[in-house]
Amino acid sequence: MTKGFGEGINQTAIPFLSVVRRSQPTPFTPAVLTPSFCVILQGKKKVHVGKNVIEFGPGDFAASVVTMPTAGHVAEATKANPYVGLRIDFTTQEIASVITEAGIKIEPKDQKPQAGAFVGKTDSAILELFIKLLQVLDKLNEVTFISALIKREMIFRFLTGPYGHLFFQRVLFDQTVNGVGNAIEWIRQNFATPFTVEQLAKSHGLSVSSLHHKFKAITTMGPLQYQKQLRLLEARRIMLGGLIDATTAALEVGYESSSQFNREYRRLFGLPPLKDIKAFRKNSGGSAFSGS
Repeated sequence: MTKGFGEGINQTAIPFLSVVRRSQPTPFTPAVLTPSFCVILQGKKKVHVGKNVIEFGPGDFAASVVTMPTAGHVAEATKANPYVGLRIDFTTQEIASVITEAGIKIEPKDQKPQAGAFVGKTDSAILELFIKLLQVLDKLNEVTFISALIKREMIFRFLTGPYGHLFFQRVLFDQTVNGVGNAIEWIRQNFATPFTVEQLAKSHGLSVSSLHHKFKAITTMGPLQYQKQLRLLEARRIMLGGLIDATTAALEVGYESSSQFNREYRRLFGLPPLKDIKAFRKNSGGSAFSGS
């Protein structure tokens, strides 16, 4: 069913569905994992979530409910048996909508915040819904309407399955002016804007210690490290586009010092900016690590 897709990340006619196909292992690559659900059909992948290195294979999934700087690579793939992954993108608003409409009540298994990215086993109901999504691609007059219905059912299955408490964490869905979920979202939207942890905590109604504890539990890193990685990953993304140089990229993502940018970039990616971009294009054909 996925034989017609080429090497790399294939965006389908369904805006939220992509198919990833790799015929050989890929380099270890830092990247941003956005809210999504990714299931492996064939091959193996390794993903770093904080200090944990997680390997997952056929039938396993990786999901994220927040934007997460992470890293990973395809660990097992050949031309005869390529890596194949399916990914759907979603938003917290879509999850909240399904919870409200379906009247779902989810009791947390632990009062403590959980990591915003996690791995588990995909059940048959979810796999059948992915099959339906692939089948509807051939029905151009139905694809938009039917795929939206399938997506909502898929989110419903996520929430009512064994991992529902991880897909819905109240600390992330709180829509009031306060809370760590809104602090994470503020940084995501304003990563080029300087701030102190004290300012961030005060503006979101939290103590510094509470913000740091909850923030690290969900994202596996502190607020300033989170901002730094988002900045560096965005700088790399726009340099890979080939339109600007390293100095301009550094300024665009909020750095005032080129030397600091170069130093921190090398620490994260292993090479200075220009050498990294050149090596990355040579090794991977220019396609970045995807969460699927």
